[in-house]
Amino acid sequence: MTDSKAVSDSGLTVSDLTQEVKDVELNSAGEIDSGSDSNKEAQTAEKKKKKKKKKKSKKKAIAQTDPPTIPITKLYPDNNFPEGEIQEYGKDFTMKTIFNKEEIKRKEKNEDNFQALNDMRRAAEVHRQVRKVAQEYIKPGRTMTSIAETIENTTRLLVEEKGFEAGIGFPTGLSINHVAAHYTPNAGDNLVLSEQDVLKVDFGVHVNGRIIDSAFTMTFDPKYDNLVKAVQDATNTGIKAAGIDVRLTDIGEQIEEVMESYEIELNGKTYPIKCVRNLCGHNIAPYVIHSGKSVPIIKNGDNTKMEENEVFAIETFGTTGRGHVIEEGVCSHYAKNADLTPQQIGRIPLRIPRAKTLLNSITKNFGTLPFCRRYLDRIGEDKYLLGLKNLVDSGVVQAYPPLVDIPGSYVAQFEHTIVLRPTCKEVISRGDDY
Repeated sequence: MTDSKAVSDSGLTVSDLTQEVKDVELNSAGEIDSGSDSNKEAQTAEKKKKKKKKKKSKKKAIAQTDPPTIPITKLYPDNNFPEGEIQEYGKDFTMKTIFNKEEIKRKEKNEDNFQALNDMRRAAEVHRQVRKVAQEYIKPGRTMTSIAETIENTTRLLVEEKGFEAGIGFPTGLSINHVAAHYTPNAGDNLVLSEQDVLKVDFGVHVNGRIIDSAFTMTFDPKYDNLVKAVQDATNTGIKAAGIDVRLTDIGEQIEEVMESYEIELNGKTYPIKCVRNLCGHNIAPYVIHSGKSVPIIKNGDNTKMEENEVFAIETFGTTGRGHVIEEGVCSHYAKNADLTPQQIGRIPLRIPRAKTLLNSITKNFGTLPFCRRYLDRIGEDKYLLGLKNLVDSGVVQAYPPLVDIPGSYVAQFEHTIVLRPTCKEVISRGDDY
């Protein structure tokens, strides 16, 4: 076969000749005369003009504003949201699945599984954009209330808050120094962030009850760098260790080994960095932030295994203190007891009438999602403290007071949400920041 680029006697290629034939055919149909140079130029100009018109008709991709004001669904109109970081399982798992490829493919294509995953990806993209705002906004001198409201209002905007379809996953945690978790400001709290504080920022986003739970630590003095590095390293170790059929105690053992390999010098004294032994990661279920299994951050002998399609929050806490927290301080975090059915709740006597109306409001607005006092204020509830206490005392609502190590110590935290997909694990909340 003759190559299409072979040269003819006239010095033209076969392609050139073919084009001439086409031009003559056009001319016989009353189109541009291909033999005229001026007509050739006109033809070329006309083609360019058409190309330009086509380019103009293309719609520009929507870009996020700075600060972000455009809901995430408007940035991804096809509703396919960004995939998280993909991590492969170990070689042992790969060998187990090699004979079951068809079943795995079927599971990966399962519509319900994909929809749940896509909801989490949407929530995760909201989380990434909100925390970027938070990281720029948070500075010494800001009040805890202004920080919490900035995070929450941005979340509501970007996720397009709509009842149980989309919104805040749980109250914004802004725990400082020896307070490890479960602090958010109540109304009238004027606590101000200082330059010497170690701040844990822990907030959640949900879409159709699929909660993204992710946290990071901010400091403003480089002397805390080793503490932050230790906890981030430990969390990433836990993520790497997690997987289908992995025993929970084995994950804790690896986290503990990495965390406690670090130390920190503060004011001329060296402190070992310890795991907070009685804090851990956890399962996440639809509309339930703490569900079923706990992921330890020390070797604890729990031989329970992780399973396919489970969602986990892998979080670690490192401290310069004793490595054990207790409940202390004014409570701000609450959640309706997810273990009780409506029938069981209906049989529990509530001695204060206000408790009944408050319970109806909690059920209507939050369901089993955690809430705080500021959220009750926001929906118009007032004079509710006695009723809330009655709900807690009766076990209908659970209280989550601040968790603290010894005063003078410093606690750091990092956390990501992961999904154990059939063929890989996806770190849904991973971003460029952590």
